[in-house]
Amino acid sequence: MKDDYYYMERCKVLGKSAGEKGNSPVGALIVKDGNIIAEAEEANKTKNDVTCHAEIEAIRIAVKKSGADLSGAILYTTHEPCVMCSYAIRFYRISKVVYLHAVDHLGGATSSMPLLVSNDVPPKWGKKPEVVHLISEKQ
Repeated sequence: MKDDYYYMERCKVLGKSAGEKGNSPVGALIVKDGNIIAEAEEANKTKNDVTCHAEIEAIRIAVKKSGADLSGAILYTTHEPCVMCSYAIRFYRISKVVYLHAVDHLGGATSSMPLLVSNDVPPKWGKKPEVVHLISEKQ
């Protein structure tokens, strides 16, 4: 059975690819009903666009394939989604976020701007996602 660690391994491969291209080494994918519906790597330097974080890129692909409501979807990412990515995660109603590395200053769950886990958001966004900070190795 595929678990969080299985999907995180794919994120690590995507992150390594991003790093080799000069981007931050971040990889992300979105799973719905047990199937990967989108995957992406960080591309802000290669595309010269600060919004091209791996999570945003994966969300863009998932929305094109599945529509604007990603309820029931799980986003996996090598790094804690930043505040910008957290906005998109909440807006598209992604139900669960699994990340590997915390991000000190702008992390959407652990920084002083915890948009990912806040209840103080527009009502149409629905409930906050389940957030899992995965340990690096399966125990």
